[in-house]
Amino acid sequence: MRAVRNGMGSYSPQPEPHRARGLLERGRDRNPSAQVLESIARVLHLNDDHVAHLRTLVSETPRQRRARRHTETPPPGALKLLDSLVQPAFIEGRYFDILASNAHARALSPRLTVGGNQLRDMFLDPAEQALHPDWESMTECLIANLRQAVGNDIDDPRFVELAGELSQGSLLFRELWARHEVRGQRGTTIRIDHPQVGELTLNRERLGIGGAEHLMLVVYHADAGSDDADRLALLASAGLPTTPRVDSFG
Repeated sequence: MRAVRNGMGSYSPQPEPHRARGLLERGRDRNPSAQVLESIARVLHLNDDHVAHLRTLVSETPRQRRARRHTETPPPGALKLLDSLVQPAFIEGRYFDILASNAHARALSPRLTVGGNQLRDMFLDPAEQALHPDWESMTECLIANLRQAVGNDIDDPRFVELAGELSQGSLLFRELWARHEVRGQRGTTIRIDHPQVGELTLNRERLGIGGAEHLMLVVYHADAGSDDADRLALLASAGLPTTPRVDSFG
């Protein structure tokens, strides 16, 4: 058991979910029942994220070797919603690729544009790191969520490509990946040190998109009536075009 960070806050004792897989691998049953998994979860005090990850690791469905790259395309309705939002927002894929973004998001960070990848930018781009005073804490959450997202599908071509690039370019990525931490991302607050309007404290929400597996709508918003809301409105008043940029990954 080790201490891990809860969201962006303090550390608290948590089990290492890969210990559960070790218990299974030392046993005779490679396709354990739900009751066995629940018993292991109770013994190791696994939370819901860890249990969900464990189920993917012992799934009876075999991995598809050399799988074809899956095309991620946001639904038209999600794009219309994105265009209508007055808050910075974007649509991300399974591995944090930017699939679409609105002008407010690109005003917040020019790297929140189609073709960008949040993992690559956060680990390898000094400009993105400078924008986020707490960028190292954010990488911990990103990697814990990435491990949950990939599950047992480690042969996914996009994951192989991205993990290879990050492994070669970032010692921090290699260290965090080796921790085997699993945690889903939820709503939280982030700090941004913007070069035009100064420091912002914003709420970040990740919302699932119906009918689009793995795609998430991410929205940044400030508390109503706060100085952060005024600064965000000032940034949005720059007269940027509002049509979202969009692309497909595949």
